[in-house]
Amino acid sequence: MASIQFTLSPTSSIRSSPSFAGSPANPITSQYSSTSTKDLSSCCKLLSRQKNVIKRNGSRNLVSTVRSSLDTAGPTSAVGQVTEVTKDTFWAIVNSAGDKTVVLDMYTQWCGPCKLIAPKYKELSQKYDDVVFLKLDCNQENKPLAKELGIKVVPTFKILKHGKIVKEVTGAKFDNLVIAIEGVRSAS
Repeated sequence: MASIQFTLSPTSSIRSSPSFAGSPANPITSQYSSTSTKDLSSCCKLLSRQKNVIKRNGSRNLVSTVRSSLDTAGPTSAVGQVTEVTKDTFWAIVNSAGDKTVVLDMYTQWCGPCKLIAPKYKELSQKYDDVVFLKLDCNQENKPLAKELGIKVVPTFKILKHGKIVKEVTGAKFDNLVIAIEGVRSAS
């Protein structure tokens, strides 16, 4: 876990460790020097996962460890684009989709039909902003997930709702894929 530790003292200077544009020898001074320690500490309570109050030389210092958003955020997908997933990120993204329909393109790098349908699949991701579009390279690294999802041929499109596979389209059959997506969306 990457974390940055800030020390706030009554003089409202901020010292960081490990160095984050400063170090204990080179403090980062707050631009809000008139802000009270109480205000700063309440601000840190909102931002931090962990806080400790330490007595040092008779003065109170608030030490707070703040986790970066890269540590706390899970994998995400963006609306209007196709998100590449792996065996490690797939289920987290599917679970975070909530009520949205999820479409997974299972492909390989060497598959000709996979390459032909890829641009059309990307267009679908831009057309349906209420659908999460994912793609999984069924290489050796992702083989466990491909097996779990029951892939037999590539490309295979799995359509999921609430974390469960509800439809499947095998082959580069664009019209069948559109019909399947429309069917799942309208059933919601």
